[in-house]
Amino acid sequence: MDIARKAYPDVPLFRYPYTDLSEGQIAGAMTAAGGPKGKPAFDTAGLAGKSIRFTGEGAPALLWAFAANSSVSLNGGRSAPYGALNLGPITLVTHLVPDSTQAWALIWNRSTNAATVFELWFGGGPAPRAREIDRAVWHGTIDGLAADGAELHHATLRSEGRAIAWTEDTGLRTIEYYCSVSYTHWIELDRLEEHRGYSAPADYIQLTEELYAFARVEAEFSGLLHLYVYDANTLQSAGFRLGFNGIDELEYYMFRGTGEWLGQNARFEKLGDFSAEPLKIERGKKGERRIYRPLATMDKMTSAEVDASIAAGNVHVFDRPSPMAGNGTEKSAGLSGKAFTIAYDSGPTVEYRMKGAETLDWRMDGKGSWTEARYNAWEMMPGTFIFGHLLAGTKNHDGHIVVVDLDAGLATCFHGYLHTPYIANEAGCETLFGKITGAGIPDPGTRRHERTRDLLGRAFTWEYSPGLNSMHLYSTPNTTSWIIPTPDGHFATEWSGSGDFVKIRDQLYFARWQEEACNGTLGTIFINMRTMHDAGIGYHMGKQGGLSLSAVGAPARHAGKIEVSRFFGPNAWERKA
Repeated sequence: MDIARKAYPDVPLFRYPYTDLSEGQIAGAMTAAGGPKGKPAFDTAGLAGKSIRFTGEGAPALLWAFAANSSVSLNGGRSAPYGALNLGPITLVTHLVPDSTQAWALIWNRSTNAATVFELWFGGGPAPRAREIDRAVWHGTIDGLAADGAELHHATLRSEGRAIAWTEDTGLRTIEYYCSVSYTHWIELDRLEEHRGYSAPADYIQLTEELYAFARVEAEFSGLLHLYVYDANTLQSAGFRLGFNGIDELEYYMFRGTGEWLGQNARFEKLGDFSAEPLKIERGKKGERRIYRPLATMDKMTSAEVDASIAAGNVHVFDRPSPMAGNGTEKSAGLSGKAFTIAYDSGPTVEYRMKGAETLDWRMDGKGSWTEARYNAWEMMPGTFIFGHLLAGTKNHDGHIVVVDLDAGLATCFHGYLHTPYIANEAGCETLFGKITGAGIPDPGTRRHERTRDLLGRAFTWEYSPGLNSMHLYSTPNTTSWIIPTPDGHFATEWSGSGDFVKIRDQLYFARWQEEACNGTLGTIFINMRTMHDAGIGYHMGKQGGLSLSAVGAPARHAGKIEVSRFFGPNAWERKA
């Protein structure tokens, strides 16, 4: 597909064809930039004429000499412009290394001499592309600790669960969900059109009881680094941005920010467990960390391969155990023997004859013969069912996953399909709203189920089977993010995709997520917040498993709700594929 090149794309970031920049191109751009730009006046006066030495376990020997002309040399090398911002006792310094693809950041507590250093570089790994910035982090001191009993900076889980809306002095606004100890989830409210949320690896560092450092790298996307220190009490920040945007311009600037505290979700580590490196790689390469790169491991199929696999009978509809429903609810036979028609607004009309607990006949738009299909159903509140089936013979191998409220005469369908524009076996989805007609079913007139913001900002944990758990964060009106925990309860790696959320009744919701640029699954769940359980259906196409519908079901824990609705306009659920 032809995609317009923009600094900040108007398509999902996981769809944008970022240029695979060479190290030479990167070095040239960094040389041309020289040093960081910035709207605030830099706090360089206090550093002029000073030389400071950093020491830390495993860290290289580092000696900075700051000149009076706002330049700095490292270990006697060529001088370069630098930027510095103070936040209380913390000084943040950043500079590039001349004629290289390397940069440095220093976070120095002038009161205690505790310090953290970020070594930054493009190219040479461990990141798979040169444009994705790498970082190595060391904690140590500047010329030894100045205060007895002072602690070194360290990785922390104290930020986990918080959400803050930041406004930079550039005017740009970002919602940051610190929803893991090793990942973050952010929404650009000004630079990106769709107000989607995205997930990225992050560093969380505790400097003092109220001061923290945070850094995210937009891995798998632009590769940009966004780093800042912030005061959790005053909600003031100072930071810098380094990396290449969508049209390969180098962004290197410092900023100050003002935050708004939005809320706190629960943490699930064992009480007393403050460890903050659950995914540490023993004897890893410099800068190496665990980063979720799902597109690299996804089964990618052509349209011809999809069609051939299905034609060969590689289709599975509720015919094998589902690990995603090990703790699911019991299937229901409550639709057996019923006959009804669902007329979808701006969509098809589908007639149903429910022949048994797992077999139905369907017919589209009153045309042609009836088609038999296997289905499963679950009743999550009396009179409300979720059921799903494939539409065999359709061009895009469609699946209908439907919630019906027989007491209200209303139906909503998540219509899954294949042959999407980017990857043929990646599921697409549209949401259809309609009414039901049938014996004993009331006529709702023009009333329909509606999209809801009741779930916006909420997080739920889902315990599918022993050892198979996740947490959903419904971060925007069109985004679902899923965070995977370690066995000891640290939530860690994360990815995000399109979502949609429909209210069926009070405390009863129909939600979906698409694992785009991931494994291609369409996941759907029917959530009962009164019982804190769900039932759902996954629609998936893969090289090994073929086309499948499978059960989803898990008990939930409500991890909290972040109040973010006011940041999104009335049409914020709309999004591009």
